[in-house]
Amino acid sequence: MREMVFNAYAVTNEIDLNKIAAECNIPKKYTWEEPLILQGDILGGIIQRKLKNDEKVLIFSFGSVVFINMDSSGTLKFLEYLKKFKTDIDLKNWNAYSDDYELHVGGAEEMELTDKYVIVPRFEMFYPELISTVLAKSVALEKTEEQLGGILDKLETMIDNLEKGSLRIGNKQLARTIARVTRHEYNTINYIMILDKPDITWVNSDAEEFYNKMAEFFELNDRFEIMKSKTNILNNIVGGFSSISHSIRGLFVEWVIVILIIIEVLLMVVDMFK
Repeated sequence: MREMVFNAYAVTNEIDLNKIAAECNIPKKYTWEEPLILQGDILGGIIQRKLKNDEKVLIFSFGSVVFINMDSSGTLKFLEYLKKFKTDIDLKNWNAYSDDYELHVGGAEEMELTDKYVIVPRFEMFYPELISTVLAKSVALEKTEEQLGGILDKLETMIDNLEKGSLRIGNKQLARTIARVTRHEYNTINYIMILDKPDITWVNSDAEEFYNKMAEFFELNDRFEIMKSKTNILNNIVGGFSSISHSIRGLFVEWVIVILIIIEVLLMVVDMFK
């Protein structure tokens, strides 16, 4: 039975694949829809050893990296190389958002999906890339899901202050909160491209069926819809805070104007009795 081991990590928010391709002398222009696949002598030169067991690395533009049949030392060596292009990669917590999976070939007449592996009757060339794509999106979603939790915690504090009759929030803080919600929405809807399928699925029905089953098993669409709904709620909450904040500031300005008018009238009265 042939086996392939996949280790996926979400290590950053965005990776410029064309910079890495140029560094590796790969004459190809990469778009957001396809991963950069490194293997052979190029990958061996990066991790500084001879490759074995069909080792590969797939880099995705939305910040995920998938290692195939690679040990932890080779993984860390590659991430050290990748940090040259993305300095925000945390080499101490590089596996904070991760998932492992295996491909088993043979031993079953039909495809069988489990939490740890998928069994297929025979090997197809598109299996490694499609499995890697699903895993890459899954760990990227995990990362944005945690970021969403941080935003919700921040809003909960603001709601508690509002319930106490106090909304002490400045324009900068409100702008930062709005920016975080907008960034989250961008990451989940546009950036990770959950609803986009790899090109091979449009020309190969077997590849499309396999990808759809993998995506459904990892609940990519369901998780996407949940996060989209939560993002809409966040936008409504932040919009409400913005309206309240502006109303409070508007009321304050109105009171200042009234006070100034009263002072001016008092000064006029004083002048009349001089």
